[in-house]
Amino acid sequence: MHRLTTLLVAAAFTLSSMAQTAREEIKANKYLSGSNYLDYDRQLPTQALTPAPEGYTPFYMSHYGRHGSRWLISENSYTVVTEPLQKARQQGKLTAKGEETLKALEDFVSLPVANYPALEGQYSGAQLRLGDLTTVGERQHHGIAKRMVHNFPEIFKKEGVNIDARSTTVVRCILSMAAECEELAAANPTARIHNDVSKALQYYLNAPRKGLIESMGRKGRDLRKQMRDESQVERLMQLLFNDQQWVSDSIKSGALMYNLFEVVTNMQSHDDAPDLYALFTDDEIYDQWSIRNKGWYIDYGHAPQTEGVMPFTQSNLLRNIIETADTVSQTQATLRFGHEVCVMPLACLLELGTCGAQVSNLDELDEVWRNYRIFPMACNIQLVFYRKDNKDAGDILVKALLNEREVSLPVSTTQYPYYKWSELRQYYLNKLAEYDAKEKAWQETKAQDKDDEEEKAQQQTTNKKHNETFEKSGSRHRSRATRSRRGASVQQVL
Repeated sequence: MHRLTTLLVAAAFTLSSMAQTAREEIKANKYLSGSNYLDYDRQLPTQALTPAPEGYTPFYMSHYGRHGSRWLISENSYTVVTEPLQKARQQGKLTAKGEETLKALEDFVSLPVANYPALEGQYSGAQLRLGDLTTVGERQHHGIAKRMVHNFPEIFKKEGVNIDARSTTVVRCILSMAAECEELAAANPTARIHNDVSKALQYYLNAPRKGLIESMGRKGRDLRKQMRDESQVERLMQLLFNDQQWVSDSIKSGALMYNLFEVVTNMQSHDDAPDLYALFTDDEIYDQWSIRNKGWYIDYGHAPQTEGVMPFTQSNLLRNIIETADTVSQTQATLRFGHEVCVMPLACLLELGTCGAQVSNLDELDEVWRNYRIFPMACNIQLVFYRKDNKDAGDILVKALLNEREVSLPVSTTQYPYYKWSELRQYYLNKLAEYDAKEKAWQETKAQDKDDEEEKAQQQTTNKKHNETFEKSGSRHRSRATRSRRGASVQQVL
């Protein structure tokens, strides 16, 4: 009965949160199409949080958050767009709109190097800022921390509260952590905030892929490339170029459209960037987003196309969340800062709301799974723990916030969105154990395959040596026979 209650609650959540189709949502708010480039502040929560059950008070927050809005990571992200357009300009193949678009991109990418006159002419501002946190990103984290304090003053305004904040070694993550900690310190000067950044933390803050997961990792990329190459590009190419035969002979138009959309959607990471969305129609904007939605799902979701294993990239992180929670007795907070490639699979591993959905028909994916709900810039997961005012009475409860919105969890409850931590904890431990067994079986199969291959190779080597020995023996026999025949012939002559 409790399980049924949870399913009904989750279904109600899904229907209410997915009232509009993805196409309708994106048409109403084009910035959603940015997927992981979506500015967090363009999709802020509007619904009030559910009050805690009577007698319960929040005492611990366990958090993982992505860095805020940033510049694109590699110089190639910009040049794969500007270079084909520059090539076309040199050959007189750009339309007026093409010229206008190229100028807007060049003006943006070649921003002056502020305060470094010695570097003028050597580097552009974009080249020196690749991957850096922007002012938009910093502002996002100040806002998130401010709302943390407002939503959970029992934790963040408690005198002398311990806040442990840790980050990956990437600068934009460190600065995102700093922005939130600044806000928390301003709200509570007595807070004891500890920061840590180290390669020693990477094993759970940004774990590398390996084993079974690594073997599945190329499918999403391959699918995105296939869908990219099959995109309807004709209208955009006609808008930018005046010679379509030249386009066909000289440019990979599917790749150009895909890469241009990347640059355009990430412009929302800057306060002063040009808005180039008008280059695309509503249908093209949706189609470009859909390519990315499907690709991210296969690469990081519980997708049947990748055997549902991709979220287990965050096994170490989930274990850290559980093990850290096991040590908590006093009011405190644990904040972790990293990347969207951690937040998304973690949300799927935790089965927050519909994040854990398994969808075989990718054309139906966006009915239940939309990446912009999961991992905009500065996306975050907050697990908030509650206990009775009498600490020795009652169960510890937990609720989950995905980007500051209450979401369902994968165990039963009679008081949504609050769940018994003991039951949720055991559910996750069982899930991790099941995957560990699957990974072990895969490793054993791979090891056996390797042994079989080595044995086969060794047998081939043995057979080769045997054949070579046989050939040499046959050759010696034939040589003796030849000498014998020659001797007989000489004898006859004599």
